[in-house]
Amino acid sequence: MLEALAINAAVLIAAVLALWAISVRLGDVSFIDAFWGSGMGLMALVSWSQVRPMPGALASLIMLMTAAWGFRLGIYLLRRWRREGEDQRYVRILRKDREAGRFAWAALTKIWLGQAFLLFLVSSPAQVGILASGDPAPVPPIAWLGLGIFLIGIFFEWVGDWQLAKFKGNSANEGKILHTGLWRYTRHPNYFGDCAAWWGIWLAAAGAGWTYALLTLPGPLFLTFTLTKWSGAALLEAGMKKKRGDKYADYIARTSPFIPWPPKLL
Repeated sequence: MLEALAINAAVLIAAVLALWAISVRLGDVSFIDAFWGSGMGLMALVSWSQVRPMPGALASLIMLMTAAWGFRLGIYLLRRWRREGEDQRYVRILRKDREAGRFAWAALTKIWLGQAFLLFLVSSPAQVGILASGDPAPVPPIAWLGLGIFLIGIFFEWVGDWQLAKFKGNSANEGKILHTGLWRYTRHPNYFGDCAAWWGIWLAAAGAGWTYALLTLPGPLFLTFTLTKWSGAALLEAGMKKKRGDKYADYIARTSPFIPWPPKLL
């Protein structure tokens, strides 16, 4: 398995270096967000292709779950980047380096390589679960439970993203807060969906053995942390509070911060 993981890492680094070169040519690293999901889908496919003598049912299930989540998210974020242009987060992070003429090096070390490491960590349950599932035995019950949690996550993420895109695409909603649909029950249905999807993948991968599940537990734990406390909900809400003020404060007071729950009556 270690040899297969090393091959995965080599494929990931090769892809990252190629995309880094493109980002230097464009002067924009923002499309790295699209690679976050699609890169995990790539790791699942490369893992699945290495299972010998052939992938079992569990390996195929984990691969399909990861690929469905990852490539959908990658396409969604790539289209958003093409529509909205350079992400201001990366502009701020790289501003001084750009002014000092070291954009290329900073883009590689501050953005691409760091993201590659975290991508490999978060997708470790899928990689290890697939590589450990060459047995042709049927899918175990714990994996079906994981699939159920995954599908709940996929529903919240896909529908939440669709509702947000539809809301933002209507010019009449400029300056307003989306508080209907899934956004009535959680301030971040897409982030909750991400989190649930990966806990589902982790649980499905546990079907290959709890030792593997424990070894890859840092993956979903880190993703949960980053979505709730670091670069996900926390960062987004800080910006929304500045832009929307009292409107967003009212939305916060009524709506569950992460886990879906009926809104409060104020």
